[in-house]
Amino acid sequence: MASLRHHTRLYFRLLGAQVRSQGAYRTSLLLDSLGTLLITAAEFAALVLVLPRFGSLSGWTLGEVCLLYGLAELAFVLMDILFGGFDAPNLSGHVRSGTFSTFLLRPAPLTLQVFASDFALRRVARVGLAAAIAGYGLTHAGLSLNPQTCLLLLGAVLGMIAFFGALFVVGGTLTFWTVDSVEAMNVLTYGGRTLISYPMDIYGRALRRTFTFIIPAAFLSYFPVLRVLGRPLPDGLPDWAALLPLPVGLLALGAALGFFRFGVRHYQGTGT
Repeated sequence: MASLRHHTRLYFRLLGAQVRSQGAYRTSLLLDSLGTLLITAAEFAALVLVLPRFGSLSGWTLGEVCLLYGLAELAFVLMDILFGGFDAPNLSGHVRSGTFSTFLLRPAPLTLQVFASDFALRRVARVGLAAAIAGYGLTHAGLSLNPQTCLLLLGAVLGMIAFFGALFVVGGTLTFWTVDSVEAMNVLTYGGRTLISYPMDIYGRALRRTFTFIIPAAFLSYFPVLRVLGRPLPDGLPDWAALLPLPVGLLALGAALGFFRFGVRHYQGTGT
């Protein structure tokens, strides 16, 4: 327990140093925050402007789509903040420059150092916007908010954070061998986030089944939202499948961290 408290204090000290360094350039931080906020706002505005013209999206109302979109955006931006150190462009920069070796020499857990090596303060503004979108969806999707619904949606958000965090860890670890980031991982991370932001009904049967039984993206937000809306799960899946986002995410994250430890054992440095 004492070790856990020590590591927690160390983590927040490292984050505090990053926050102070980024806060020293307030104008730059403000412009960066505004830029990232506008990207999400523009994407969401396109949805809000177009969807009402069609009445619904495969039977989903604007409020229901906003709930699905907001939960996915909220989970992804929180993951991006927490796991930014493992993002391939960040970790590959340390591998190329040799500064990853300094992590290995410091008397602190390696994983903790990587977690705290990148904290993008500019993304915090997106958290508020994503929460507002999800809140709009909650109030306009005809849901009755009760403890069971709240726990189910909270589990979905935590599961998405763990799952996409696992993809970041895998993508970053691959740079031990490739040096540069693997572009194919962006298809799974950023592409996966976009895919689960909309009802899976709009995709073809083959694609929907791929992202259900091969890549379990449908378990992350689509199934929980179907459950709280009182709709049946597709392909004859039982209702309890909507409870799997957190277990699926944690299993993926555990496997990814194991892969990271494997990569560290085979890290050879830059030779400088």
